[in-house]
Amino acid sequence: MQSKQDQLEKLNQKMLACVKCSLRKNCIQVVPGAGAAKARIMFIGEAPGKKEDETGVPFVGAAGKFLDEMLEIIKLKRKDIYIANICKCRPPENRDPLPIEVATCWPWLLAQIKIIQPKLIITLGKHSMERFLPGFKISQVHGKAMRREIEDMGKQVFYTLYHPAAALYNGSMRKTLIKDFKQIPRIIAKIENEK
Repeated sequence: MQSKQDQLEKLNQKMLACVKCSLRKNCIQVVPGAGAAKARIMFIGEAPGKKEDETGVPFVGAAGKFLDEMLEIIKLKRKDIYIANICKCRPPENRDPLPIEVATCWPWLLAQIKIIQPKLIITLGKHSMERFLPGFKISQVHGKAMRREIEDMGKQVFYTLYHPAAALYNGSMRKTLIKDFKQIPRIIAKIENEK
């Protein structure tokens, strides 16, 4: 039986070779994800930005630095979690991914989730939230944990946060994000106590 780490590394190699959608021809590289294969918490953003495209690592720009700060507040490091994006390639000029691009990348993300089997999936921003929780408004569900049945995934607990980039230019959004982030240890403890 292969370890989760080995399974993820094999999956990442396949992702790096993917040319299924038009995003691949315009970006520098595929950005599969990073972190612990046995993570209890998986963060999912929208798509790589310029810095991520250059480095091949998710959330390394200014929004990533803020994410690291928030992780520190709850005594976690990147090595304790897993971070991925809905789309694995940077859309041109950081535009929103098109529905066809999201649909093309979906099997990759689904495979990552199946390997990692996180207790909690934290969506970062509106686009990530909509993939798992369609029909909701982020302003209504941020900071709330929800258990949902997702096709091909089964039951999963989701927690929605605003995207860290939203807080870079808006002080009140920063406070909201930190407040919501501080709930994560309590939510994880509750999930683990249910077993």
